[in-house]
Amino acid sequence: MKVCIIGASGKLGRYMVQHCLDRGYEVVGVCRPKSVEKLEAFRDQIRIEPGATNDRDVIRRAVAGCEGVLTVLVPWGVNDYASGTAQAVLDYAEPDARLIFSCGWHISKDGQDIYSRKFLMLLKVAGWIARTLRLVDIDNQVEACRRIFASPLQWTVVRGSELEEGESEGLPVWSEHIGDPILASNRTRRIDFALFMVEALTNDTLIHEAPAIVSCQSESALAHAAQSAS
Repeated sequence: MKVCIIGASGKLGRYMVQHCLDRGYEVVGVCRPKSVEKLEAFRDQIRIEPGATNDRDVIRRAVAGCEGVLTVLVPWGVNDYASGTAQAVLDYAEPDARLIFSCGWHISKDGQDIYSRKFLMLLKVAGWIARTLRLVDIDNQVEACRRIFASPLQWTVVRGSELEEGESEGLPVWSEHIGDPILASNRTRRIDFALFMVEALTNDTLIHEAPAIVSCQSESALAHAAQSAS
């Protein structure tokens, strides 16, 4: 399988590169020119396309011929970075490619997610500060996902809980909606978030789904597994 990883130089991206190489996939990595050095360890194993991830010409070249596209939807700045990235992928990816996007828990596909007051307040305050400083536009990630959800292509939007570093705990478990008990622990190893993204490339049950994930070894996941087994 030939896979394009958009945002390959970030922590999540580098984990995805390694997971793909472990499976024998051919990898094309897109990252900003100043971040190319972060991919030095993979220099002889992947093709690197330097450029902004919302640069349509860069994305067009990178996704050509790819059967899968893994995209880290980062809402940098206040210039529609996330939505520009998503739209370029939707416009230029091969018609039957599997498109996997990453985002946070604040994204809701059907409006049925249940968020705590604390989460909503933190999201509102953090979003306001980030926009004021012109660092991040969380609302643009929402817009990016709105466009993805409206697309007939074979997409999956993976919604990550709070991320931590550490050795792999295995493939995360998922649920359709925030607020489901299995997700209560709200933690996932970053390496396993990347693992779920790569596994989604070949899991057709996730097409047109927005799975919210949590570590399979988290307290809430283990409690759910024990309850299901009883």
